[in-house]
Amino acid sequence: MVCEQPAFNISKDKFEGILFDLDGVVTKTANVHAASWKKLFDEYLEGRAGPDGKWQPFDLDSDYSTYVDGKPRYDGVASFLKSRGIVLPYGNPGDPVDAGTVCGLGNKKNQIFNEHLQSHGVERYEIAVELIRLLKKNGFKTGVVSSSKNCRTVLNAAGIEELFDVRVDGVVSEQLGLNGKPAPDIFLEAARRLEVSPARAIVLEDAISGVQAGSRGHFGCVIGVDRSGRAEALQEQGADVVVKVLSELTVEGQIPLWEHDMEELPSALASLPEIRKLLAARQPFIALDYDGTLTPIVESPELANLSDEMRDAVVTLADKSVVAIISGRDLSNIKKLVSIDSLFYAGSHGFDISGPAGRRLGSQQGVKFLPVLDRAEQKLRTLLDNIPGTLVERKKFSIAVHFRKVAEEKLPEVEAAVAQVLESHAGLRRSSGKKIFELQPEIDWHKGKALCWLMEALDLNRPEVLPFYLGDDLTDEDAFGVLQSEGIGVVVKGDEADAAPRTSRARYVLEDCRQVRDFLEALSGMLQEKTDDLNP
Repeated sequence: MVCEQPAFNISKDKFEGILFDLDGVVTKTANVHAASWKKLFDEYLEGRAGPDGKWQPFDLDSDYSTYVDGKPRYDGVASFLKSRGIVLPYGNPGDPVDAGTVCGLGNKKNQIFNEHLQSHGVERYEIAVELIRLLKKNGFKTGVVSSSKNCRTVLNAAGIEELFDVRVDGVVSEQLGLNGKPAPDIFLEAARRLEVSPARAIVLEDAISGVQAGSRGHFGCVIGVDRSGRAEALQEQGADVVVKVLSELTVEGQIPLWEHDMEELPSALASLPEIRKLLAARQPFIALDYDGTLTPIVESPELANLSDEMRDAVVTLADKSVVAIISGRDLSNIKKLVSIDSLFYAGSHGFDISGPAGRRLGSQQGVKFLPVLDRAEQKLRTLLDNIPGTLVERKKFSIAVHFRKVAEEKLPEVEAAVAQVLESHAGLRRSSGKKIFELQPEIDWHKGKALCWLMEALDLNRPEVLPFYLGDDLTDEDAFGVLQSEGIGVVVKGDEADAAPRTSRARYVLEDCRQVRDFLEALSGMLQEKTDDLNP
């Protein structure tokens, strides 16, 4: 689920070294391995079919996890063949792919796998990469442990070999005569090379055999990564903790979040085929920022009116999915500007939340801070009264200081005034956005928290729901961070000529509000197609 609470904190008080399995934990190659095994065995089994032509295909669920996942390649071949009552000569590692031996079949599987790597490359789990970087930043030693002899090739293709202090893989295992998983040998060897005792090390594994190996090695903690609905089996085989996504882990209390330059993010419009696949078995929940997303950034907040075309796009989408607006504006103001009764609204960056007429849904965070906000507003207006171009906008739960029209040489005075008010009014914090400073209650609440609150309140924090969040500003990054593992964040660049280059936690990018409208219309089209398919 999207809004999971941290399941486990990795602390230097208890641990020194972290050992990662590669396929399925750090890189998205587990599915490639599974597909390669299926192609290998289906072709082989079909060739052995009797006169009636009947044969039982390799099962990607039961056969893969039971007989080959996480094991050395030749062990996987022998294990699966034994399950079908097939006995072949073992052969030797140099056997050709048509040798009719265990090694020959294993070599053919390797050939199939490498052909896929050459044609498709390697995808990595960005959250895993960021977790490893966060671990190293906090002084932990890291190792990669894999049964695959292709480990180094995959690391290089993914550009992450330098993230690990040691590598113990199928090549090393063969050189040292180590037993493969579920024996603990390769994990113990990695811990030895890191100069860390197993009791002070963590194993992260997605395979049953890997969890068994970690448990048998008596490691300090074995974390099972459940990407395929096998949480119970991972626990039964020795996992101390099971997570669906690595963002459920923290490092010294810090959450791993990845960021990329906005210029490097793929276009959401160009990625519609990929999004269509994600939506095939899931229902969407769409949350939208307002200023800079549904409407262009304008000189004065009161001029940001929703176009008829954008309103039509939102209304059409809301007929097919749950849609919410999460804005920095006051709740009453944003509801008046959008004027679509079927939406859910979160104003003041989520401090004030309500639902459509007839839906009993409401939340007000930070009510006790209203008196200090009143005093801070009065002081700000006094300090900024003589600086031309400033605009102090009081919202119910925040105060915005707009400086878009302020002369460049006067900006330090604006910032100094905000700092002075912040220092003299305890309980407030400052956030920044596009040409704006904002004072908000000093509580752990932001657009990401508001998004999670809405999803929980609407019973949408479920695996079958795919949440989207579209926004343009720095305040939207908290929502993008929430969605990194299990949702889709889309950042809108906008057309401000003086906008500085920045990074974002979003997955995709859109250029401007026009593209936002096109994207929302495309989502509506996809959902209509799903409805038509269900009701031919």
